[in-house]
Amino acid sequence: MKKIGTYTARGIVSESETAAGNPQLIPLFDGRFDTAYVVTGFRIWSTNYAGSTNPDVVGKLSKNDDGATGDTNFMRADDNNQIAWAASAGSTDGGLGFAEGSVIDRDNMIVEDLYVYVRSAGADTTLVNYYVELDKYDITSARGALTMARDRAQGDIS
Repeated sequence: MKKIGTYTARGIVSESETAAGNPQLIPLFDGRFDTAYVVTGFRIWSTNYAGSTNPDVVGKLSKNDDGATGDTNFMRADDNNQIAWAASAGSTDGGLGFAEGSVIDRDNMIVEDLYVYVRSAGADTTLVNYYVELDKYDITSARGALTMARDRAQGDIS
């Protein structure tokens, strides 16, 4: 594997959209099977701190758009398509020094696209910021095809 670039993806995702099963798409697939991305960083935080009763948010990155969307099974380490999870406790220190944390599967590899899902604790926190850092690699076509087949074999476990 040879590293060929470093990229970032950032934006805002709607909590109500991801709860309805419509995650935010981060398009990565370039039509080739010999390139892949590895997530190296994932952060989320609320867009609303002024007047928010609870700007705490959680989020995940998934390699498919049919990941668990319910609150009960939202974050699943047994779902191999979920590759990163993050939380931001925006209510800590009034949002000025928000506490955060993330867990990223060190063995993640994305040939196709990436999807962002979020949940919030406060009723008035409906939009969530996300920031994803990725490295792009040259891989063999066989490894790319195998990664895609493995991703599709996982299916929906929600």
